[in-house]
Amino acid sequence: MSVAIACLVLIFCFLINVPIFISVLVALLTYFFSSGDVSPLIAVQRIIGAGENVTLLAIPFFILLGNLLNYTGITRRMLKFTEVLSGHYPGGLAQSNVLLSTMMGGLSASNLADCAMLSKMLVPEMTKLGYNRAFSAAVTAAGSLITPIIPPGIALIIYGFVADVSIGKMFMAAIIPGLMCCVALMVAIYLVARKRGYKPARSHGPTLPELWETGKGAISALLLVLVIIGGIRFGIFTPTEAGAVAVLYVIIVGTLFYREMKMKDIASSFLETARSTAGVMLIIMTCSALAWVLTNEQIAQGVAETMTGISDNPYVFLMIVNLVLLVLGMFIEGNAAIIVLVPLLMPTVKLMNIDPIHFGLVMILNLAIGCLTPPMGTVMFVATSITGVKISEFIREVVPLFAALIVVLLMITFIPALTTFLPSL
Repeated sequence: MSVAIACLVLIFCFLINVPIFISVLVALLTYFFSSGDVSPLIAVQRIIGAGENVTLLAIPFFILLGNLLNYTGITRRMLKFTEVLSGHYPGGLAQSNVLLSTMMGGLSASNLADCAMLSKMLVPEMTKLGYNRAFSAAVTAAGSLITPIIPPGIALIIYGFVADVSIGKMFMAAIIPGLMCCVALMVAIYLVARKRGYKPARSHGPTLPELWETGKGAISALLLVLVIIGGIRFGIFTPTEAGAVAVLYVIIVGTLFYREMKMKDIASSFLETARSTAGVMLIIMTCSALAWVLTNEQIAQGVAETMTGISDNPYVFLMIVNLVLLVLGMFIEGNAAIIVLVPLLMPTVKLMNIDPIHFGLVMILNLAIGCLTPPMGTVMFVATSITGVKISEFIREVVPLFAALIVVLLMITFIPALTTFLPSL
């Protein structure tokens, strides 16, 4: 009964738009004070204990990395490089938009930050070239969803922490799905651009001198990705150490080589990182305590029994999970959903012999897509608020892009090798 009351309180808080960590905290307190056999001191222990994990140090480092990139000039150089690569296709600037999100996504660490940055940078330029403003906003929002999938996305770190899976293997597993999302979105944009007559941004394909000239500016970001992924994969350093090395690398490049980053920019980045990290950690800590409550009440075992009672086919289970997560992603922030749902679903995942790495990528992509849809899609709201596009117009324009991402989701769901191949090498 105490769990049921706490869940009702949690749902009510969500409905009245109370911040996630406060909603969860209120639900926790309701449970502990209404349950006579569980001491409220356990709530304090579980909340504080969740933040005392060394693995989570990777989060502030990668958030700081994303903030520092805004001041280095790397983003502008990467845009020039992507325009040379894809500008000659129909819908050239829209293609560059998605390609830039893919290349920068894993470094910016946040799909909301990526969406906000590109909404300000590219949507006005796309509108000047004759693109529908709502379509431009939809492309930017959809492209930013690649951010939590391309390593080293924060969602990959949190899932690895909660599911007790190697974060390095999660990074490797995410490479192919992230590239698939990029290709699927570019194909959808190509079809829409051909239908509407959106012209290429360039009259010819890339030439070797252009690739060399623009590639020199982009090489710093590409090397950074190789340092992070390669260093973790070959055991040179842990994900946390990789984040620290990446931060040092960006500061050196921005201050000594490009000479665009100032001391005040570094100070601003640290302040922004402190605020962002505090928000993420509050969600992790409160949701970890909630996950303990659900496990303590043996709800996870109940979920496992119910799911296996429906079908013992792992693909049927994954399709049910897909439907549930797509709906939940419309209402609940992705990282919070991972922390609460993974302990509930993992017993069933193990019972059906589903690879936890495969399941993690299915889950993360589901929750990312949910950010794109009403009624409470966070990325949708960021894109529409910055660009001034009506939500109804945005929804109409995002449909082909949404469909492209669903195709990728189904492929990843039914072809586990797409996520398990690289980690198994």
